[in-house]
Amino acid sequence: MPDQDLRSTALAAVHEALGATFTDFAGWRMPVRYDSDLAEHRAVRESAGIFDLSHMGEIHLRGPQAGDALDHALAGKLSAMSVGRAKYSLLLTEDGGVIDDVITYRLSAEHFLVVANAANAEVDSAELSARAQGFDVEVDDASARTSLIAVQGPASEQILREALLSSDSGVEALAAEDLTGMKNYRFAESTYRGQPMLIARTGYTGEDGFELYVPNELATGLWEQLTAAGGDRLVPCGLACRDTLRLEAGMPLYGNELGRDLYPAQSGMGRVVALKSKGDFVGRAAIEAADLSDRPVLVGLVADGRRAARAGAQVRDADGHEVGAITSGVLSPTLGHPIAMGFVSASAAEVGTVLVADVRGKDLPVRVVKPPFYSRD
Repeated sequence: MPDQDLRSTALAAVHEALGATFTDFAGWRMPVRYDSDLAEHRAVRESAGIFDLSHMGEIHLRGPQAGDALDHALAGKLSAMSVGRAKYSLLLTEDGGVIDDVITYRLSAEHFLVVANAANAEVDSAELSARAQGFDVEVDDASARTSLIAVQGPASEQILREALLSSDSGVEALAAEDLTGMKNYRFAESTYRGQPMLIARTGYTGEDGFELYVPNELATGLWEQLTAAGGDRLVPCGLACRDTLRLEAGMPLYGNELGRDLYPAQSGMGRVVALKSKGDFVGRAAIEAADLSDRPVLVGLVADGRRAARAGAQVRDADGHEVGAITSGVLSPTLGHPIAMGFVSASAAEVGTVLVADVRGKDLPVRVVKPPFYSRD
């Protein structure tokens, strides 16, 4: 797709000025890197990185039955979530496959925000609108008018405190304890230059960090304010290092480890599906009836050396029989050895099992492990 046909975020001029290399991601012209994938990855692990994630989708549901509508539409029990909390959930097909994995924030008793992956944002919005029929709720797709900036890494809280808590920051209704006391998968609402801002302690890197939602017209000012406060501690980061960071943290990527042809349990997401705590929802009957005994399951794989198995690589057992394939793989920048995730037959999925991955025609011994590969704790 030519660049002129791609959508750009409100921060496009910022990325151009920083010398970013761009890529087509889900129809968006997004920065894949600014300098070095490795340097950006290490910055997030050791200090902090700042990401433009404005290609993600933001869908609001408002009304007396917003929680009930989401209980029907998603696989989790969202109506039981307290105000001020966020929850990871799945949007399923009638057949029990995964349309998308989403994070839902409860802003008030009758107001929820669903954040969708960029590739699925329009589909998710349409599905949520259709599934909300019959409920007293209004669905508002705010994706086109919302920007999302993430600050991830061990220095992220201090940087936000310095950027957002000064008397001239333009931020109101935010106190130091709102940031310091904010637990993972919690959020605070504030105003920035007179308009609403949501600050959530969520992310996709395996590090401590925050995601900030503001109207598009405020995105550049907020980015510049954060980077000025961060100084040398805060590095602009592209999608390439975001992928290696999430893989080290064992986080699935839609289209790789999640998809319409996969049941949640195959991807290790069975716990996300609230079969015991709520009633009917789209996909429930199919999941309850599913026989997964012959279905491949997602595993983590590690190897020695420097050669990494990439997505699509065949995986074989000790006897040379094909048992699965790699879905994501990389030479881990943090750990210094190859890591991967992939689907293999249940008989080959036990932790400790030694398998063989094909790396450009050469055999790479790999060992089954349970993700994550890296944890900051």
